[in-house]
This record gives sequence, C-alpha cells and structure tokens, in this order.
Amino acid sequence: MKKTLLIAGFAALMGTSAMADGIGVSMALFDDNFLTVLRNGMDAKGKELGVSLQIEDAQNDVAKQLDQINNFIASGVTAIIVNPVDTSATQAMSDAAAAANIPLVYVNRQPINVDTLPDNQAFVASNEVDSGTLETIEVCAQLKAAGKDKANVYVMMGELSNQAAVQRTADIHDVMAAGKCVVELTIIDEQTANWSRDQAQTLMTNWLSSGTAFDGVIANNDEMAIGAIQAMKAANIDMKSVVVGGVDATQDALAAMQAGDLDVTVFQDAAGQGAGALDAAIKLSKGEAVDQKVYVPFQLVTPANVADYAAKN
Repeated sequence: MKKTLLIAGFAALMGTSAMADGIGVSMALFDDNFLTVLRNGMDAKGKELGVSLQIEDAQNDVAKQLDQINNFIASGVTAIIVNPVDTSATQAMSDAAAAANIPLVYVNRQPINVDTLPDNQAFVASNEVDSGTLETIEVCAQLKAAGKDKANVYVMMGELSNQAAVQRTADIHDVMAAGKCVVELTIIDEQTANWSRDQAQTLMTNWLSSGTAFDGVIANNDEMAIGAIQAMKAANIDMKSVVVGGVDATQDALAAMQAGDLDVTVFQDAAGQGAGALDAAIKLSKGEAVDQKVYVPFQLVTPANVADYAAKN
C-alpha cells in the first residue's frame, strides 16, 4: 500500500508498547547538528517506548553503511532504520533487507528507489519540494522589502550525492522560473559546501575575494548559511545589507536569527521524523501495513516568529 500522508506529529506513538526488540539504526553522520537532533530524538523515543536501538555512525561512508546494514541483518534485528549517506546507493540496502525479509525504514533523506520500495519498507521525512521553495520565496520577499527590484545572490549546495541538496537547489530555480520571486533574481554562482559550516566559510571567503557585489545567500542548510555569515562578518560586511537563508531551524540558526544575522530558515522537524521512522519500524516488524511515504511538513521561520521555534530542534 503506497500512500502519501501529511502529518504534523505522531501522537499515536504515545500509546505504543514495546513490541520490537533490537532495531538497528545506521546514521549517515553523527557529526551533524540536525542529524544529531534526529538521532537523539529517536533514541529518547525508543527509551520511552522500551524499544532497544543499536545506533551506528556510518561516518559518511557508503560502504561502511552497507556493512552496518548487513551486520544488522546477520545479528537478527527486527527492523532497520537508515539515514542514507548517498541517496543514490539505497537500492542495494533495500535489496539486502528484502532478501532477509527484515523491515527497513529510510529517514530524512529520500532513497532513489522510493517509488519501488517493497511492502515492508518505508520512507519518513519532509517533502523537499517545500523546503527550498519556502526559503527562496521568503528571501525574495525580504529583498523586495529592502527596496530591491533586482538582486544578485550566491547559492550554497549540500552534498551533490544527496537528494535533498539536489531538490533544494532545484526549488530555487523553479521559484525563479515560475515567477514566484517578487524581485528579478540572478544567481552569481552556485557551488557545494557539502552541508559544512567550515567549507561554507571558505567558499564564501573565496566569493568575497572576487569583489562582486551581491545581495544575498541562499544555502541548502543552516550550517552552510552560518558559515557564510561568519565569512561575511570577518570581512566586516553589514549583515543588515544582505539577506541570508538556510534550512533546518537548528538551535545555532535560531540564535543567528535572533542576533540579526540569519534572515530566513525553514523548520524541519527532526524529532517528528525520528519518531515517525521508529513508529513505522515497530509497526512493520509486527507485520502491520504503514504508509510508505510519510511527510512531516516544513514550516517557514523568520524573525517575526522565531520565538515560536526556540525549543523545537
């Protein structure tokens, strides 16, 4: 049964008893702010439900992640949850789990085979078509509010092997092509900074060295937006003169927004995704049917409503 379900939370989890024992979880990377919130939320929910989770760090290594999945299968876990390192490499993971008849749930990052998942596999995340769209439309609106009819921006992309990075970047171009940007937007350059604050700071520093005038930065995530901000502040750029957007609404991003440095972010419910993935894994391990695509809505965050999100991620 393949359906798409828009949901805001997972209240049903609260009544779930401990019906699964030993769920293997492979996270793409522990050293990532958003994924840490997701992982911690999943771990906390597992403890609340009395479900044992074995959480492993794939360290951004596809081969290591596949080894972890095979090890989970060999150890006889009742279900597997995967936050993929490379979303184009998930077919082999699905095949391995299917061959062993062990349920598998992808979380946060959309697998390339999302539309052909077996009945005992599912995907829980937020719809990336909304993330970059919300971000870009609001960046345009703030540029317009600053009195600009034309604006030049830089675009920072996440890891190019990641579906979220590809989609969020496509969203920017789609907003422009559809005429949804209220200013005439020109992209000066777009390059990957691999979701990394440090790499984004270096990239922004390089862009600044060209001396090209610009009005804003649209980043695929908050970490890169923060790195860009750090580079601009180091160059003594008045942050009020530029509009900077990101995605995730991490605590660091919200702090940057409250400080007047970050102008736009999009809340991605890490705890909701983690809880939803665990809920799906438990149900699949019991042989129950679940919706194969579970989308937790993105929400726009600006200085006007930032206080509402202070404790959410």
